[in-house]
Amino acid sequence: MTTVDQAVPDRFVEILDRLGRKSVEDYYNPYRMFHWADSLPEDAYWMTPELISAYDTDVADEIGEEGMKRLSRWESVNFYSLNVHGIRELLIEVVKRIHMPGFQVPSEFFHHFIGEENEHMWFFAEFCRRYGDGKIYSTPSLKTEAGDDPEVENFLVFARILLFEEIVDHYNSRMAEDACLHETIRQVNRIHHHDESRHIAFGRELVALLYGRFSDRLDEDRLRGLESYLKRYIVFSLQSLYNPHVYRDVGLANPLNVRSRILADPRRRAVERKVIRKPLAFFVKSGIFADTELPGAGPALSSTTGRNER
Repeated sequence: MTTVDQAVPDRFVEILDRLGRKSVEDYYNPYRMFHWADSLPEDAYWMTPELISAYDTDVADEIGEEGMKRLSRWESVNFYSLNVHGIRELLIEVVKRIHMPGFQVPSEFFHHFIGEENEHMWFFAEFCRRYGDGKIYSTPSLKTEAGDDPEVENFLVFARILLFEEIVDHYNSRMAEDACLHETIRQVNRIHHHDESRHIAFGRELVALLYGRFSDRLDEDRLRGLESYLKRYIVFSLQSLYNPHVYRDVGLANPLNVRSRILADPRRRAVERKVIRKPLAFFVKSGIFADTELPGAGPALSSTTGRNER
């Protein structure tokens, strides 16, 4: 069985060295850097309006601007909650592999990655604690389909991490630049976007390398099965942004019906395409995806699946 460390391209090593140096040069202490406001205004948007799940739907028309502002508060808390859970899961997977056979080459960068992601998890949770009444929303989970092939398992782990980071970064970059948002919100998103640019650059190189380790020995049906799984994961991740608990906390009647209505609105597909445009282009260019088509309906998101809300 081949490993990450066998026949590692010089380009991969050079990129790791460059990103590692950048992590050292850009190091900051998050516990001292952030300027947490005592409170955030409840009569303002907490999320760029175009990023709110109900944006440009009939539900938005029904609840009006004030309702959208309330929705933006709890959707921002949901977004940061997704980050807390997602980061915890990716940290578990990376820690499993650090300094393990086959991962010696990227292990030095893994140390930077683990330290930075741990700090990201802290400041996202801190935002929820300070401004979301201490609430961290629960999230569903999607089982990895790796079978008994370690190389495929490693690929799927880091492909999922990359997709998660790319989706999150779309939101971070938009909110970091939105002058209409409170500076505390912009700062959280700006700092995360800055760090994630390194993680995404590393993730793309690693995912392409891992895929190349086994793609020649698997038949076409198996490769397309992996593509199908990752595409379902994309849809699953996008649908996690439509949280019925959020609609309940905003005070909307029948939150599951609200979620269904928003998800069914065809205008949402164009918005979602913007979110995933960059990762889809990368996966197609790398030969991992044959096209950019996604399944019409992803796995159902149960309000009780996954972790408990606190």
